[in-house]
Amino acid sequence: MNGVIIAAAVVGIVGILIGLLLGVASEKFKVEVDEKEIAVRDALPGNNCGGCGYPGCDGLAKAIAAGEAPVNKCPVGGAPVAEIIGEIMGVSAGEAVKQVAFVKCKGTCDKTKQNFTYFGITDCNSAMNVPGQGGKACSYGCMGFGSCVKVCEFDSIHIVDGIALVDREKCVACGKCVEACPKKLIDLVPYETFTFVQCNSQDKGKAVKEVCEVGCIACTLCVKACEDDAIHMNGNVALIDYSKCTNCGKCVAKCPTKVIQVVDGKIAMTA
Repeated sequence: MNGVIIAAAVVGIVGILIGLLLGVASEKFKVEVDEKEIAVRDALPGNNCGGCGYPGCDGLAKAIAAGEAPVNKCPVGGAPVAEIIGEIMGVSAGEAVKQVAFVKCKGTCDKTKQNFTYFGITDCNSAMNVPGQGGKACSYGCMGFGSCVKVCEFDSIHIVDGIALVDREKCVACGKCVEACPKKLIDLVPYETFTFVQCNSQDKGKAVKEVCEVGCIACTLCVKACEDDAIHMNGNVALIDYSKCTNCGKCVAKCPTKVIQVVDGKIAMTA
């Protein structure tokens, strides 16, 4: 009986000592947590998409709390989240310009020629390593194998009639599709802008017409028609300066191949 009592006493004393040691250690080695960082993290949507350029929402929250990132850095949360985080940090959220993805290609199956029928892996990055890169005659255009679709967490981009199609209302401008496209066909553009050059080809006019009915032929008629100095040639393709564009539609009216379009915000950019 005495042995049992002694054993119980030893266990109890050891338990008390371990508890005391753990208490001391927790105080000595504890990591100070920034309350603002916790509050910012709670305000973020939690998608962990990486569109902000940081490793998930935790990384962004830490950067904002440390003053290394602006409070409106989250593309998913937009202005409402920026306002909440601004209040937490005690700063103005500022005016964040909403953006959406835009695919610089109009070469649907009926508009662009095929060099051959492709039966390989249905992935754009894989097809880039195959001679011919998917079968379409235009080496600059969308291959339509959906590498961009696979990385989109918001169901905002799909392949329709051989090219990527963006749903403006679902897109949060996280930028993952921009990174995924091996031909660099996707840009982030202001949501309020509806005038787009739907081509990325750097070939000259004759070569473009041989492979696509709706490619930019570098005629410069759009440049001459623009009264706001909002469109210029970038090599052999027209490029719009969205900070100057007023969506007047004059470049659209002059474009002989109709590769420049004013697209209503409720319908697809590639329509």
